[in-house]
Amino acid sequence: MSKFILPLVALLFFISESLFVTLFSGELYNSEQIFVPRFIMVFLVFLTIYGSRKMGVIYGFILGLLFDAVYTEILGIYMFLFPILCYLISKAMKVLQTNLFIVLIVSVLFIALLEVAIFEVNVILHFAEMSFSEFVEVRLLPTLILNLAFTILAAFPLKLQMEKFELETRED
Repeated sequence: MSKFILPLVALLFFISESLFVTLFSGELYNSEQIFVPRFIMVFLVFLTIYGSRKMGVIYGFILGLLFDAVYTEILGIYMFLFPILCYLISKAMKVLQTNLFIVLIVSVLFIALLEVAIFEVNVILHFAEMSFSEFVEVRLLPTLILNLAFTILAAFPLKLQMEKFELETRED
């Protein structure tokens, strides 16, 4: 039964991103700010740090492929970025301490890397019509604030779940 909990948690995060965008769209509140939930990335950060690098990369690939297939016009951006970022997170955590404050900083940093990388790909493909400074003001900062708040709220339960998962996989 415990083997199904991690995929269910991943699916919950995947669905919660879509629900958040639907319920809290900036257009509903006449806001220019774009709040992009990156709950899947938060999940992958915690899985990679408190679980294992291998599972982080595998889940990154699967969730990236699913994300690309459902939400994006270009297949492969998230499928490529999620596993690469999980790998880089695992390398960074070999140098850094694994406490919740550092994990919060790492998650916000890697969400920023994800956002900038996606923005740059969209600029290269001529899908983005805004300047980088406008991107930072309108999309990046609101997105980082939103995801920092979410990470603070979800950090302790996620940490416990990932540590429990890692302990169960070691026993098997």
